[in-house]
Amino acid sequence: MNITLRVWRQDSPSSRGRLVSYGVDGVSPDMSFLEVLDTLNERLTLAGDVPIAFDSDCREGICGSCGLVIDGVAHGPLPLVTTCQLHMRSFADGAVIDVEPWRAAPFTVVKDLVVDRGALDRIIAAGGYISVPTGAAPDAHAVPVAKATADHAFDAATCIGCGACVAACPNGSAALFLGAKITHLGDLPQGQPERDSRAISMVEAHDGEGFGGCTQIGECTAVCPQGIGLDVISRYHHDVLAALIHGEG
Repeated sequence: MNITLRVWRQDSPSSRGRLVSYGVDGVSPDMSFLEVLDTLNERLTLAGDVPIAFDSDCREGICGSCGLVIDGVAHGPLPLVTTCQLHMRSFADGAVIDVEPWRAAPFTVVKDLVVDRGALDRIIAAGGYISVPTGAAPDAHAVPVAKATADHAFDAATCIGCGACVAACPNGSAALFLGAKITHLGDLPQGQPERDSRAISMVEAHDGEGFGGCTQIGECTAVCPQGIGLDVISRYHHDVLAALIHGEG
């Protein structure tokens, strides 16, 4: 395959960015999208040019660090995959592919395709934890949890914090991420002591970081590589309302 990548290049957070076209030939349909970027960077380096900065780590769809907007879609054209799981057989020979970073006010572009997603970490730090009493470890199954509840909590806990939901949302909202983090702890008995304070503090952190409000458009769940549903957003709204009724916040 011979393809053309139009890649966002930006030297620093304060500099102006632009799309730069690069032709890449000899691309195997079985190569991952990140392998194509690796190949392009090797050629740029040999030519004495500056390679393209982009994030990646596990390359197994686990860590969520490889987020890119490909042809206007977070993580690319395939559902339920991260960028590292996207292969070139999803594109036609001769394709012209636009590659951009996540677009959201809280996600500052560090360089080229790398953005600072520390805002998501700060939301978790605001309340994404449970009380852990000291002493001996409790026996397994000492706290019974209904299977339906455990399954729902586990589904929410699969969120890898990649930020695709934010990149896809026209409002730049992290509501799906926020809902997943509040729901997976709020569903479990161990998460009840901080349930009210968690909902308030994490929502305040979300808004304080500059994320937009949710208007239930649904673009977030459409690009979520874990398939997390909009019900987690309804759940965190419920928890916030309950917290306010209980006098929290």
